[in-house]
Amino acid sequence: MKYNVAIIGGGPAGMMAAGRAGELGARVILIEKNKELGIKLLMTGNGRCNIMNFTEDMKEIAGKFGKNGKFLFSALNIFSVQDTAEFFRSRGLPIKVEENNKAYPESGKAMDVLDVLVKYMTDGNVDVRTDSKVKDLSVSGNKIDKILLESGEEIEADEYIIATGGLSYPLSGSSGDGFTWAKKLGHNVTGLHPALAPIIVNESIVGELEGLSLKNVRISIYNQNGKKIESRRGDAIFTKNGMSGPAIIDLSKRIGEELPGVLIKIDLLPDLDFDKLDLAMQRDFYVKRNKLFRNSFDGLLPNKLIPVVIGLSGINPAKKVNSISKDERKKILHLVKEFALSVKELAGFEKAVVTSGGVKLSEVDPKTMRSKIIENLHFAGEILDLDGPTGGFNLQMCWSTGFVAGESAAKNRK
Repeated sequence: MKYNVAIIGGGPAGMMAAGRAGELGARVILIEKNKELGIKLLMTGNGRCNIMNFTEDMKEIAGKFGKNGKFLFSALNIFSVQDTAEFFRSRGLPIKVEENNKAYPESGKAMDVLDVLVKYMTDGNVDVRTDSKVKDLSVSGNKIDKILLESGEEIEADEYIIATGGLSYPLSGSSGDGFTWAKKLGHNVTGLHPALAPIIVNESIVGELEGLSLKNVRISIYNQNGKKIESRRGDAIFTKNGMSGPAIIDLSKRIGEELPGVLIKIDLLPDLDFDKLDLAMQRDFYVKRNKLFRNSFDGLLPNKLIPVVIGLSGINPAKKVNSISKDERKKILHLVKEFALSVKELAGFEKAVVTSGGVKLSEVDPKTMRSKIIENLHFAGEILDLDGPTGGFNLQMCWSTGFVAGESAAKNRK
C-alpha cells in the first residue's frame, strides 16, 4: 500500500505530525526504530513530562530560542501554547501549571502524555511500525521515492517527514541518522553540540561536594577575558566531577559557546549584597566570638560546604573567631559570594537534554516545515537548528513544528 505521508521518528514531533496528518484524512505511516514509542518523552521532567511552558506571549517563547527563534513565529501562530493545552485537556489529560509557568500533566506521569499521542494516532488510523530501522532514502531528482528499511521492506509515500531528533540521550535511540539523511538530500547541518548539559570542572574539590543541592543561588559565567557573559538564578547540584541542575543546564549552551577559559562564580547567598553580608557576618562572629573558626558557619552554609570553604580560605580551622582579621573575613565573603570553578568542558551527548545545531533553518519554510530543496520533504522537532532552555520550551517547539509539518504534508498529498 502506498501512503500519503510517511514519518520517520516516533518522538513527540513525529507523533504529533502523524496524528495531525491522520486527523486530516491522510493515509499515514510512522516508522520508529525503537521497540517502543516516545522513549525520550518518558524521560523528560524526571518522568513527569514538562509538556510546555504556559507563557502566552509568543515573542517571549520564540525569544527563548535565541537568534533562530523568529523561525518559530509561524508555527506558534498555527499551534500555540493555548492550542497545546487545549489539545491535551480536550483528550482527557488535565494540566497543572507550576513555578516558572512549567506545565505538567496533573497526574505527574509522562506515560499519560504518551497515551494521548498514541490514541491521537489510533483515531487517525496511523500505521505505527516500531522496531523498524530505516536503512536509506531513495531519491529521484528533487523528490524522495521511498524509504528503504533494513528488513528489506520499501515504504512509498507522497510526502515524507523526518522527525528523528538529535544526538542527545543516545540510549533513547538518538543517533543522528536524520542529520546524515538531510545532508545526503542536499541540506546543510549546522555544527552539532550537546546543549542543556551538565558541566565538568577542573577542580577536584567538587568530588567532596557530590550530591549537595544548592537552592536559589545565582550563577554567573565569565569568558577567558574575565567579562561577565550571563547570569541565572535557580537551583544547582554538585556532581562527582562538576555541576548540574536547572540553573547550570540553562547556562550550559552559553558556556559551551565561550569555551575554553570559562569561569563560573556561584553566589551562595544572592539576597545579601557584599556589604549586608559583611555586617551579618560581623554580628554572627561577635555572637560566636569564643568559638573555633571551623564551628562558626552553622546556619550560614550547608554542612557539606563548610569544610570546603574553610579549606579554600586558608584560615586555620582551629583559630578563634574573635581572632579573624578583616582581610580574612573579606576572603570568606568572596568565597560565599563568588565561589569560583573553572569549566573544563560540557558533559557529552549522553547527558545532554537536547542538541544544539541541526538542519539549517534558511532551507526550511517556517510556515509549513517543508524543505526548500526536496519537494516532498518536511522536518519537525529537534532535527531543526532550534534549541531552547529547560522549562517546556523544547517540547512546545516539537508540538508546534510537528503539527505544522503533519498538516502541510497531509494537505499536499496526491
